[in-house]
Amino acid sequence: MSTSHKTNRFEEFIFDSISHKSRRIAIILVVLALLAGSIFMFPTKLVKAKMLPGKSTNTFSIYIDTPTGSSISQTTSITQCVTNIMQKESAVTNMEVFLGQGSPLDYAGLVKGSGMKQGEQYAEIVINLTDKHSREEASFLMVKRLRPIIQKTCNPLLTGTNIKMIEMPAGPPTLASIVVEVYGNNNKEVIALSKKVASILNQTDGLVDVDVMADEVYKKYELVPLKDKISRSGLTVEQINKILYLAFEGMVVASKNTIELNDQVSIFVSLSDESQVLNENTLTNLRNKLSSLSLMNKKGLMIPLTEVVTIKETLSEPTIFHKNLKTMVNVVAETDMVSQVYPLLAAREVMIEEFSKNYIVTKVPGITTYMFDLNLEDKVTGKKYLLRWDGEMKVTLDTFRDLGGAFIAALILIFLLLVIYYKSFALSGIILGGSFLSIIGVIIGHWFIDLFTEQTFFLTATSLIGFIALMGISSRNSLLLIDFAKDLIEKKNIEKHRAIAIASATRAKPIMLTAIAIILGSALLASDPVFGGLGIALISGTIAAVIISLMFIPVLLANTKAI
Repeated sequence: MSTSHKTNRFEEFIFDSISHKSRRIAIILVVLALLAGSIFMFPTKLVKAKMLPGKSTNTFSIYIDTPTGSSISQTTSITQCVTNIMQKESAVTNMEVFLGQGSPLDYAGLVKGSGMKQGEQYAEIVINLTDKHSREEASFLMVKRLRPIIQKTCNPLLTGTNIKMIEMPAGPPTLASIVVEVYGNNNKEVIALSKKVASILNQTDGLVDVDVMADEVYKKYELVPLKDKISRSGLTVEQINKILYLAFEGMVVASKNTIELNDQVSIFVSLSDESQVLNENTLTNLRNKLSSLSLMNKKGLMIPLTEVVTIKETLSEPTIFHKNLKTMVNVVAETDMVSQVYPLLAAREVMIEEFSKNYIVTKVPGITTYMFDLNLEDKVTGKKYLLRWDGEMKVTLDTFRDLGGAFIAALILIFLLLVIYYKSFALSGIILGGSFLSIIGVIIGHWFIDLFTEQTFFLTATSLIGFIALMGISSRNSLLLIDFAKDLIEKKNIEKHRAIAIASATRAKPIMLTAIAIILGSALLASDPVFGGLGIALISGTIAAVIISLMFIPVLLANTKAI
């Protein structure tokens, strides 16, 4: 009896709502206001979009890049500073330090190129944490907390040092969250422009770990053997090379046979650190060290090394990178737990304003893959440059664009099928419009969950997948109402408004049971760090789809003559 009573009351409510024009208009206006309000949450940043949210893992890496030309001892001092800070963290189980190279390749290192790093200015620290299920603080929250502490403490030890905190990416393999590819014809000019781009990115809120992926030009000294003097002194070039290697690097002087290894073990000899390392990288110190070295010639005379070797001061030659047969330098930046899109838009506007002072800045026209790129032309020299945006930011925009295209394609296909089935554009439009309105629930659901989460709950690519899946669920609800109402009108000659009310009340129970099943099944996904957006989209979108089907669709049916 209670079920019948409730059904009758709901039937009367729907009948009253669709029988009075003022109520129909009020319901339509409320739904349109909710639609406009939910969409308006994007420009107001109440709901933020991102490819995928942060994912807590049991490890992350710290990349240390000291200035090009730095010694291994200088890199070691920076590394020691970082490890001293990390040792105080209770969640850290152990650390692995790799000096002069990157760590063995993992997923992050493979896409970020750490495995190809070789040189005294590089170091990588792999941080291993306790299991994420027994740890209160997520790895990405730990990185956010420790990054400013490490950079503030360790960066000043050597000017020009860049320390980056690298997490295992949850999404697609990209070089960084935001990548700006700077193209031009002259490598020196491209690097100079890249530094200006990096300066703007450094001042953009939400961006951290900004780095120009280019070698710095530094002063170096070449030791050139004087072959004529070597020959007249009774020495050989081989002797000169050996003493120089021994003085600065060390060298293999003999081998020892081992039974255990069934091989020879090289015996390596080098000077002590005090003798090997210069106190200062100056020409005077280098000459003083060379003057302390002498070689015995064939006649038993000691020949000072400075007599047969000259010192030549030169500049280093930076590596020149090319892409698509053009000189290119990458400027990379990571986002500090924010979406990549908003810092991109903010930095791009500043770049347009700043570069307009010295360059003619033009935007790439149209809605294309490279719609955010900028063309620069020097006002004085006429030289042209290109700023091309890449990284996870571009993948995010491309994914949202592609999913948007898939959504539009789904709408068109559903509409065509409905037109064929009902032979009515009006009914097909009503069903399609009702299905689209489930986006109200998807957006409001993300906003509501964001109020109760510690970090931002983004609308992600998985959220859009959930929304596209909702199209079929919402369309099914509307089909149930329309078919039932048409049968009541055509076969039982029930008045139109009453038939719509009966159909809504009768189909409410199966529609709600289906919705409950979807909500319970999606609840398992809601807590997942990657697929949480999919779960919330299905839950909140299903709730909105039920309300739209039982409240809004009857109003639209009452206003059409198609049934």
